[in-house]
Amino acid sequence: MTGPALDDLLARIIALPPGQRHLVAVAGSPASGKSTFAARLVEGLQAADHAARVVPMDGFHLDNSVLGQRGLLARKGAPESFDAAGFLRLTRVLREQVEVVYPLFDRTRDLAIAGAGVVPADCRTVIVEGNYLLFDEDPWRDLYPLWSLAVFLNPPRDVVRARLLARWQAQGLDAQQAAQRADSNDMVNADRIAGARLFADIIL
Repeated sequence: MTGPALDDLLARIIALPPGQRHLVAVAGSPASGKSTFAARLVEGLQAADHAARVVPMDGFHLDNSVLGQRGLLARKGAPESFDAAGFLRLTRVLREQVEVVYPLFDRTRDLAIAGAGVVPADCRTVIVEGNYLLFDEDPWRDLYPLWSLAVFLNPPRDVVRARLLARWQAQGLDAQQAAQRADSNDMVNADRIAGARLFADIIL
């Protein structure tokens, strides 16, 4: 998303009422472009002298050892494979105008790193990005009232699958393994997200 449409969204964020920190949700399926889009929003806001940061949901992946104990390792990325309660607590604190430290996910090492990200106290807007920010299941739906603005990225299903295949092959899987990984887990999650989506202010 570039040009006038991005400019309009940036203007809408900047026009949110002053005197409080605003959280803008960028939600969508795996490989829908959330991380890239969230980074672009922050770049645009900072260029307008509007303090902003990105906080990804992925830092709340449960560790592989925990997923293995729960029989969820093959379903990593599904709603139940995250510390949803911990993410909800963090998101509530993010609304306060204080410094907030949060974990980040290292995709190369396939693990979360505690305390790797910081939102400074003077940050006006936090762009929160993740799969389940508009997910109508407990406890994820409790996030909904926290968003000042909610954006849902909705590329065609075949585009999402193609991106997933490219992602897994870039990480060393062959074509068959990449297809198995995408179809047995990621696309299942994508369909689940599409089937239980709360209202979004903007759909792209």
